[in-house]
Amino acid sequence: MELINEFLSSILPYTEWVMLFLIIGGGLFLVFYSKLLPYRYFKHALRITAGKYDDPNDPGEVSHLQALSSAVAATVGMGNIAGVAIAIYLGGPGVVFWIWITAIIGMSIKFYSCSLSIMFRGEDSDGALQGGPMYYITKGMGNRAKPLAVFFCIAGLFGVLPAFTTNQFTQTLMKVIEPDKVFMVLGDFQWKLIIGVVLSVITSFVIFGGLKKIAKVATAIVPFMVMVYLMAVVYILLTNVSGIVPSFKLIFTEAFNLKTVVTGGLWGLIIIGIRRAVFSNESGVGTAPMFHGQSKTKEPIQEGLVAMLGPFIDTIIVCSLTAVVIIISGAHLETETNGIAMTLNAFESSIPYGGVLLMVVVSAFALSTLFTYSYYGTKCLSFISNAKIGKFYNFVYVGSITFAAVASVDLVINLIDLSFALMVIPNMIAVLYLAPRVNEAMKAYFLKVK
Repeated sequence: MELINEFLSSILPYTEWVMLFLIIGGGLFLVFYSKLLPYRYFKHALRITAGKYDDPNDPGEVSHLQALSSAVAATVGMGNIAGVAIAIYLGGPGVVFWIWITAIIGMSIKFYSCSLSIMFRGEDSDGALQGGPMYYITKGMGNRAKPLAVFFCIAGLFGVLPAFTTNQFTQTLMKVIEPDKVFMVLGDFQWKLIIGVVLSVITSFVIFGGLKKIAKVATAIVPFMVMVYLMAVVYILLTNVSGIVPSFKLIFTEAFNLKTVVTGGLWGLIIIGIRRAVFSNESGVGTAPMFHGQSKTKEPIQEGLVAMLGPFIDTIIVCSLTAVVIIISGAHLETETNGIAMTLNAFESSIPYGGVLLMVVVSAFALSTLFTYSYYGTKCLSFISNAKIGKFYNFVYVGSITFAAVASVDLVINLIDLSFALMVIPNMIAVLYLAPRVNEAMKAYFLKVK
């Protein structure tokens, strides 16, 4: 395990530079190339999501809301609770500012990539309609670009494994319930193994039901889990009103801390923010277009606008609230805690039965993420081989849940960060190359809307 972790750690710095250039550089290009039009139609995006323009006769499998819920279910999860805590642990409160910047840029990337997922839909070996990076790479850029699509899918097979979610959920359960202290017959490792097996069984019941079942479950869980979490956070903020402004002030001042600049740490701070924001909302990675490509619509721009809401919900709103709670509670000052443990400390010190409440929310977050991520891996394997073989990915996926429950958090983070960075390369190359096609469709659509 240690050798694998060291190998991943040695490669990560190189891939980070490429990710930085493509997501921040490419994302900023898309922001200005779009002339901020997608952001100006934010209200229209909400109306599309609400079903104002739904047509049941349009091609696709799920509604705009179901596609967004499924994509958000995969992102509004442990990345927003544990991921933010890890970012603050590594870079301090100032890292939150860079998470915001990446999310705002990410909204534009989501708009372009998910518009392309509808614009260049293809068919799998069974003749079923499919969308996603592998299809807009091959259909938009031509067959000469197929190696890029295959590279994306291979990286995706590892990137969408449920490692981080399972690992952090197991940590939460062990810390709150402490089964190894109540039932001392079994040790820490054995209990983690049991949790992993139980999660594998629960996940199996949903993911083997296919996309429609995943979308149905995600649409039911996502609104509930977000509301419960927001209510808990609002309670903490209302009981600590005096700490809200100082918390935001600390985020802004630490983001440009002169001491950090002098010691050469500012660049590292920005990198941490980008890495955690990318994991939080997956902008530029190419996973969300796989869900959004299944929407029942003929309008690529409509789906792009709906997808743009994803980074806003999971990063600008949920991540920010988590960060403020951690800072207000002072949990970020406890240097020995990392990941979900830091967020748990914040909740336990700020709200009655906070640890139990967070465990309930985390359970919903974790399960919704586990249910949705499997779909990405199935699509990646189906593209490389065929639809029949692709379904076998679910068995690998379920097995990896048990492994992740007992793995170290450092190994899990490095594996996901490296895989995501590798997925960014082919996806962003295609998005930037095909951006003019989206702009053409965007101008025509907004003229029609007016």
